[in-house]
Amino acid sequence: MTDARSTSPDELQGWFAGRIPADWFVGAPVVTADRDEILVVGTLAEPELPADATAETRAAALASRVAGHREDTRAKRMQIADEAQHRFGRRVSWGAEAGDQRHLFTTVSVPAMTRLRLPERQVLDTLVDAGVARSRSHALAWCVRLVAERQDDWLKDLREALVQVEAVREQGPQD
Repeated sequence: MTDARSTSPDELQGWFAGRIPADWFVGAPVVTADRDEILVVGTLAEPELPADATAETRAAALASRVAGHREDTRAKRMQIADEAQHRFGRRVSWGAEAGDQRHLFTTVSVPAMTRLRLPERQVLDTLVDAGVARSRSHALAWCVRLVAERQDDWLKDLREALVQVEAVREQGPQD
């Protein structure tokens, strides 16, 4: 089993690109990962529709294409996920995109331990009281998604800096 921290994004991308049947997706799937989960999302070919198809027809066709792919590939996806979990030490989640629709089939929900002081808890409680979130946990997840959406460039720069830090660590003294 490979240590989750030592598996590069390129290794994951390559392993799944080589392991997934070539006829499943249009192009290589997008593989993202953290310490707990590997998410594989592929793009499906869009169904052929008449030129005058309504938005409702198109939406139904795209949803049906994704649902069909999910059912048709279930056994093989489970087999690939088991192999990857053994190899990489993380759960594998799946999803598919068709047109403007993106559906995640299985995803891992991981608790994040945190200590919040009164002002932070008040922010979460305000979101719950206003009906924006169902619970403090849901409110915290909402806040994290909002930061990720609004601070994408900053987070990208931070991730790039972490790659450089890891490279310097690898050059340093070994245990």
